[in-house]
Amino acid sequence: MRPTLVIMAAGMGSRYGGLKQLDGLGPNGETIMDYSIYDALGAGFGKIVFVIRESFREAFDRVCVARYGRSFSFEFVTQELEDIPAPYSPPAGREKPWGTGHALLTTAKCVDSPFGIINADDFYGRDAFCVLRDFLVRKDLDEGSCAMVGYRLENTLSPSGPVSRGICHSNARGLLTDVVERFKIQRYDNEKIYCTIPGNNEETNQLELSPGDLCSMNCWGFLPDVYPKAQRLVTEFLAQHIQEPASEYHLPTLVNQIIRSGEGNCHVLQTNARWFGVTYREDRDGVVARLRSLHREGIYPNPLF
Repeated sequence: MRPTLVIMAAGMGSRYGGLKQLDGLGPNGETIMDYSIYDALGAGFGKIVFVIRESFREAFDRVCVARYGRSFSFEFVTQELEDIPAPYSPPAGREKPWGTGHALLTTAKCVDSPFGIINADDFYGRDAFCVLRDFLVRKDLDEGSCAMVGYRLENTLSPSGPVSRGICHSNARGLLTDVVERFKIQRYDNEKIYCTIPGNNEETNQLELSPGDLCSMNCWGFLPDVYPKAQRLVTEFLAQHIQEPASEYHLPTLVNQIIRSGEGNCHVLQTNARWFGVTYREDRDGVVARLRSLHREGIYPNPLF
């Protein structure tokens, strides 16, 4: 059975000013997730599952059916406020869903194979899907195993300004031990990379980071046995945080809890692929230029589908 690819596309795009998941950035109107789908299918993935909001369904139906037709199997699942374990219900005034860990849980009824899960609006590169697929088809994985594709820090920096990244540490067996959040990371004129860390008396200090440090860009791989764990952990999260209007349960928290409880481990997979994405509307022109360049170089065909 070929692995499934889950694409998390339920974000509202408030900072971007619209549904960036469906914004045509490629030279033929391709979306960023089109490139992920193309690369994943080429790497050996099978079915594609889109996690969307019900309010997006008409737009996704229109774009996806017209573009993909019957060239591969895909389906939609919805991530709504109300889609949470009993006995909980969303409090009055809550507007956003419950985060990427919740998004994973919504796919439990339609995924019965090992699967990758990614953001819709990030460009990951073919190699990321190749290394993830090779992991997911392994026959020697222990129960509770999962994987994170780690990107070299130097391949995730933005030319527009500082970024935040989760710097990943692993042991001699290549298993994730912890993720340390670093903030205001950027490359300076001397080509060195620094982040800002708190100092004494409200001062800040700079810490040099290695270009080869691995960071998480929300490209994960799981076995189907993650779903009972996710059901329990999301329920525990809701018991503590449901009344907090901005609370969200994210995939790194899910993975950390599985590791710390001894219920599984996370393999760190390395890729030399370059990540890029669109967080703000100002990022758009740079992404458009990079995608055009990839087509000119023959890495992607015209049109993609």
